[in-house]
Amino acid sequence: MKQTAGHDALGEFAPEFAHLNDDVLFGEVWSREDKLSLKLRSIATISALIGKGITDNSLHYHLATARKNGVTKQEMAELLTHLAFYAGWPNAWAAFNQAKEVYAEDLKDPANAHGGMFGLGQPNDAYAQYFIGQSYLNVLSKPGDPLAISNVTFEPGCRNNWHIHRAASGGGQVLICVDGEGWYQEAGKPAQSLKPGDVVEIPANVKHWHGAKQNSWFSHLAFGIPGTETSNEWLEPVDDEAYGKLD
Repeated sequence: MKQTAGHDALGEFAPEFAHLNDDVLFGEVWSREDKLSLKLRSIATISALIGKGITDNSLHYHLATARKNGVTKQEMAELLTHLAFYAGWPNAWAAFNQAKEVYAEDLKDPANAHGGMFGLGQPNDAYAQYFIGQSYLNVLSKPGDPLAISNVTFEPGCRNNWHIHRAASGGGQVLICVDGEGWYQEAGKPAQSLKPGDVVEIPANVKHWHGAKQNSWFSHLAFGIPGTETSNEWLEPVDDEAYGKLD
Protein backbone atom coordinates (compact mmCIF):
# COMPACT_ATOMS: atom_id res chain seq x y z
CA MET A 1 0.00 0.00 0.00
CA LYS A 2 1.67 3.23 -1.19
CA GLN A 3 1.14 6.21 1.11
CA THR A 4 2.64 9.71 0.83
CA ALA A 5 0.46 11.71 3.25
CA GLY A 6 3.15 11.84 5.91
CA HIS A 7 5.84 13.08 3.57
CA ASP A 8 3.44 15.55 1.94
CA ALA A 9 2.30 17.07 5.25
CA LEU A 10 5.31 16.64 7.54
CA GLY A 11 8.25 15.77 5.32
CA GLU A 12 10.19 18.92 6.23
CA PHE A 13 8.94 19.41 9.80
CA ALA A 14 9.09 15.79 11.01
CA PRO A 15 10.76 13.59 8.38
CA GLU A 16 11.19 10.63 10.76
CA PHE A 17 7.49 10.62 11.66
CA ALA A 18 6.63 10.89 7.96
CA HIS A 19 8.89 7.90 7.29
CA LEU A 20 7.27 5.82 10.03
CA ASN A 21 3.78 6.71 8.81
CA ASP A 22 4.28 6.21 5.08
CA ASP A 23 7.04 3.63 4.82
CA VAL A 24 6.62 1.50 7.96
CA LEU A 25 2.92 1.63 8.90
CA PHE A 26 1.49 1.73 5.39
CA GLY A 27 4.47 0.42 3.47
CA GLU A 28 5.24 -2.59 5.68
CA VAL A 29 2.54 -3.35 8.26
CA TRP A 30 -0.45 -2.89 5.92
CA SER A 31 1.35 -4.96 3.29
CA ARG A 32 1.50 -8.12 5.42
CA GLU A 33 -1.56 -9.64 3.75
CA ASP A 34 -0.29 -13.14 4.50
CA LYS A 35 -0.77 -12.36 8.21
CA LEU A 36 -4.06 -10.46 8.07
CA SER A 37 -6.18 -9.50 5.06
CA LEU A 38 -6.61 -5.87 4.02
CA LYS A 39 -10.33 -6.16 4.74
CA LEU A 40 -9.74 -7.24 8.34
CA ARG A 41 -7.07 -4.56 8.80
CA SER A 42 -9.58 -1.94 7.64
CA ILE A 43 -12.23 -3.24 10.07
CA ALA A 44 -9.73 -3.25 12.95
CA THR A 45 -8.49 0.27 12.14
CA ILE A 46 -12.00 1.73 11.89
CA SER A 47 -12.94 0.07 15.18
CA ALA A 48 -9.89 1.58 16.91
CA LEU A 49 -10.52 5.08 15.55
CA ILE A 50 -14.20 5.09 16.52
CA GLY A 51 -13.35 3.64 19.93
CA LYS A 52 -11.08 6.62 20.54
CA GLY A 53 -13.70 9.07 19.26
CA ILE A 54 -11.60 9.99 16.22
CA THR A 55 -14.05 10.97 13.47
CA ASP A 56 -11.95 13.43 11.48
CA ASN A 57 -10.59 13.07 7.95
CA SER A 58 -8.48 10.08 9.01
CA LEU A 59 -11.68 8.09 9.63
CA HIS A 60 -13.04 9.21 6.27
CA TYR A 61 -9.86 7.94 4.62
CA HIS A 62 -10.08 4.56 6.33
CA LEU A 63 -13.80 4.22 5.53
CA ALA A 64 -12.97 4.76 1.85
CA THR A 65 -10.10 2.30 2.12
CA ALA A 66 -12.41 -0.25 3.74
CA ARG A 67 -14.85 0.05 0.85
CA LYS A 68 -11.96 -0.47 -1.56
CA ASN A 69 -10.81 -3.48 0.48
CA GLY A 70 -14.16 -5.22 0.11
CA VAL A 71 -16.20 -4.11 3.14
CA THR A 72 -19.73 -3.83 1.74
CA LYS A 73 -22.30 -1.20 2.69
CA GLN A 74 -24.26 -3.81 4.64
CA GLU A 75 -21.15 -4.97 6.51
CA MET A 76 -20.15 -1.39 7.34
CA ALA A 77 -23.63 -0.58 8.65
CA GLU A 78 -23.55 -3.68 10.85
CA LEU A 79 -20.01 -2.92 12.04
CA LEU A 80 -20.92 0.65 13.08
CA THR A 81 -24.10 -0.57 14.78
CA HIS A 82 -22.06 -3.10 16.74
CA LEU A 83 -19.46 -0.48 17.68
CA ALA A 84 -22.16 1.90 18.93
CA PHE A 85 -22.69 -0.34 21.96
CA TYR A 86 -18.98 -0.49 22.79
CA ALA A 87 -17.57 2.84 21.59
CA GLY A 88 -20.50 5.16 22.27
CA TRP A 89 -23.63 6.19 20.42
CA PRO A 90 -22.36 9.71 19.45
CA ASN A 91 -19.18 8.22 17.99
CA ALA A 92 -21.22 5.82 15.88
CA TRP A 93 -23.51 8.62 14.69
CA ALA A 94 -20.50 10.65 13.58
CA ALA A 95 -19.05 7.63 11.78
CA PHE A 96 -22.37 6.87 10.06
CA ASN A 97 -22.49 10.39 8.61
CA GLN A 98 -19.09 9.87 6.99
CA ALA A 99 -19.87 6.30 5.90
CA LYS A 100 -22.98 7.51 4.05
CA GLU A 101 -20.75 9.81 1.99
CA VAL A 102 -18.22 7.09 1.26
CA TYR A 103 -20.89 4.56 0.22
CA ALA A 104 -23.05 7.11 -1.64
CA GLU A 105 -22.61 5.33 -4.98
CA ASP A 106 -23.74 2.05 -3.43
CA LEU A 107 -26.85 3.77 -2.09
CA LYS A 108 -27.68 5.08 -5.57
CA ASP A 109 -27.21 1.69 -7.17
CA PRO A 110 -27.56 -1.26 -4.74
CA ALA A 111 -25.94 -3.58 -7.28
CA ASN A 112 -22.60 -1.85 -6.61
CA ALA A 113 -22.70 -3.19 -3.06
CA HIS A 114 -22.63 -6.82 -4.21
CA GLY A 115 -20.00 -9.05 -5.71
CA GLY A 116 -17.39 -8.28 -3.07
CA MET A 117 -14.03 -6.82 -4.05
CA PHE A 118 -14.11 -8.63 -7.42
CA GLY A 119 -17.22 -6.85 -8.69
CA LEU A 120 -20.71 -7.84 -9.74
CA GLY A 121 -20.04 -8.30 -13.46
CA GLN A 122 -22.83 -8.78 -15.98
CA PRO A 123 -26.11 -10.73 -15.88
CA ASN A 124 -25.28 -14.40 -16.38
CA ASP A 125 -27.64 -14.72 -19.34
CA ALA A 126 -25.72 -17.47 -21.12
CA TYR A 127 -26.41 -19.87 -18.24
CA ALA A 128 -29.77 -18.47 -17.11
CA GLN A 129 -31.55 -21.70 -18.08
CA TYR A 130 -29.53 -23.54 -15.42
CA PHE A 131 -30.37 -21.13 -12.58
CA ILE A 132 -33.42 -20.31 -10.50
CA GLY A 133 -33.33 -16.54 -10.01
CA GLN A 134 -30.87 -13.94 -11.26
CA SER A 135 -27.12 -14.52 -11.22
CA TYR A 136 -24.18 -12.41 -12.41
CA LEU A 137 -20.80 -13.36 -13.84
CA ASN A 138 -17.49 -11.50 -13.75
CA VAL A 139 -14.81 -13.46 -15.64
CA LEU A 140 -11.44 -12.68 -14.03
CA SER A 141 -9.10 -14.90 -16.05
CA LYS A 142 -7.99 -14.12 -19.58
CA PRO A 143 -8.65 -16.29 -22.63
CA GLY A 144 -6.00 -18.98 -22.82
CA ASP A 145 -5.14 -18.87 -19.10
CA PRO A 146 -4.58 -22.41 -17.76
CA LEU A 147 -6.97 -21.79 -14.85
CA ALA A 148 -10.45 -20.39 -15.52
CA ILE A 149 -11.53 -18.06 -12.71
CA SER A 150 -14.86 -16.26 -12.42
CA ASN A 151 -16.70 -14.36 -9.70
CA VAL A 152 -20.29 -15.61 -9.58
CA THR A 153 -22.91 -13.58 -7.71
CA PHE A 154 -26.40 -14.80 -6.77
CA GLU A 155 -29.32 -12.60 -5.82
CA PRO A 156 -31.20 -13.70 -2.66
CA GLY A 157 -32.89 -17.05 -3.31
CA CYS A 158 -30.93 -17.68 -6.51
CA ARG A 159 -29.22 -21.05 -6.97
CA ASN A 160 -27.98 -23.17 -9.83
CA ASN A 161 -29.40 -26.56 -10.83
CA TRP A 162 -27.91 -29.81 -9.67
CA HIS A 163 -24.92 -30.44 -11.90
CA ILE A 164 -21.76 -32.54 -12.32
CA HIS A 165 -18.29 -31.51 -13.46
CA ARG A 166 -17.35 -34.52 -15.56
CA ALA A 167 -13.73 -35.53 -16.14
CA ALA A 168 -11.85 -38.69 -17.09
CA SER A 169 -9.00 -37.53 -14.84
CA GLY A 170 -8.37 -34.42 -12.78
CA GLY A 171 -11.14 -31.86 -13.13
CA GLY A 172 -13.62 -30.64 -10.57
CA GLN A 173 -14.00 -27.15 -9.15
CA VAL A 174 -13.00 -25.00 -6.17
CA LEU A 175 -15.25 -22.30 -4.69
CA ILE A 176 -13.91 -19.48 -2.53
CA CYS A 177 -16.69 -17.50 -0.86
CA VAL A 178 -16.11 -13.74 -0.95
CA ASP A 179 -19.38 -11.99 -0.06
CA GLY A 180 -22.76 -12.65 1.54
CA GLU A 181 -24.06 -16.05 2.60
CA GLY A 182 -24.95 -19.13 0.58
CA TRP A 183 -25.33 -22.90 0.42
CA TYR A 184 -23.41 -25.81 -1.07
CA GLN A 185 -24.79 -29.34 -1.18
CA GLU A 186 -23.63 -32.67 -2.58
CA ALA A 187 -26.21 -35.33 -3.42
CA GLY A 188 -27.03 -37.45 -0.38
CA LYS A 189 -25.40 -35.03 2.08
CA PRO A 190 -26.72 -32.11 4.20
CA ALA A 191 -26.43 -28.61 2.77
CA GLN A 192 -23.35 -26.69 3.95
CA SER A 193 -23.70 -23.04 5.02
CA LEU A 194 -21.16 -20.74 3.36
CA LYS A 195 -19.74 -17.39 4.43
CA PRO A 196 -16.80 -15.24 3.19
CA GLY A 197 -13.52 -17.09 3.60
CA ASP A 198 -15.04 -20.57 3.27
CA VAL A 199 -13.49 -22.83 0.64
CA VAL A 200 -15.28 -25.73 -1.04
CA GLU A 201 -13.41 -28.38 -3.04
CA ILE A 202 -15.75 -30.15 -5.46
CA PRO A 203 -14.37 -33.40 -6.86
CA ALA A 204 -15.05 -34.33 -10.45
CA ASN A 205 -18.10 -36.51 -11.17
CA VAL A 206 -19.94 -35.47 -7.96
CA LYS A 207 -23.54 -34.22 -8.21
CA HIS A 208 -24.02 -30.91 -6.36
CA TRP A 209 -25.51 -27.40 -6.37
CA HIS A 210 -24.69 -24.02 -4.80
CA GLY A 211 -26.31 -20.63 -4.46
CA ALA A 212 -27.50 -17.84 -2.18
CA LYS A 213 -29.52 -18.12 0.99
CA GLN A 214 -33.11 -16.93 0.81
CA ASN A 215 -32.44 -13.51 2.34
CA SER A 216 -28.85 -12.81 1.33
CA TRP A 217 -26.83 -12.01 -1.75
CA PHE A 218 -23.91 -14.38 -2.24
CA SER A 219 -20.69 -14.32 -4.26
CA HIS A 220 -17.95 -16.88 -4.75
CA LEU A 221 -14.92 -17.29 -6.94
CA ALA A 222 -15.15 -20.42 -9.07
CA PHE A 223 -11.93 -22.13 -10.20
CA GLY A 224 -12.22 -24.82 -12.85
CA ILE A 225 -9.57 -27.49 -12.15
CA PRO A 226 -7.78 -28.67 -15.32
CA GLY A 227 -8.36 -32.28 -16.36
CA THR A 228 -8.96 -34.52 -19.35
CA GLU A 229 -12.28 -34.90 -21.14
CA THR A 230 -13.89 -32.24 -18.96
CA SER A 231 -17.51 -31.11 -19.36
CA ASN A 232 -20.44 -29.85 -17.30
CA GLU A 233 -23.59 -31.94 -17.05
CA TRP A 234 -26.59 -29.84 -16.00
CA LEU A 235 -29.42 -31.66 -14.26
CA GLU A 236 -32.74 -30.90 -12.55
CA PRO A 237 -33.46 -27.71 -10.55
CA VAL A 238 -33.14 -27.72 -6.78
CA ASP A 239 -36.55 -28.55 -5.30
CA ASP A 240 -38.34 -25.42 -4.02
CA GLU A 241 -39.66 -27.18 -0.92
CA ALA A 242 -36.28 -28.64 0.06
CA TYR A 243 -34.55 -25.28 -0.51
CA GLY A 244 -37.21 -23.48 1.50
CA LYS A 245 -36.54 -25.69 4.52
CA LEU A 246 -32.88 -24.68 4.73
CA ASP A 247 -32.21 -22.41 7.71
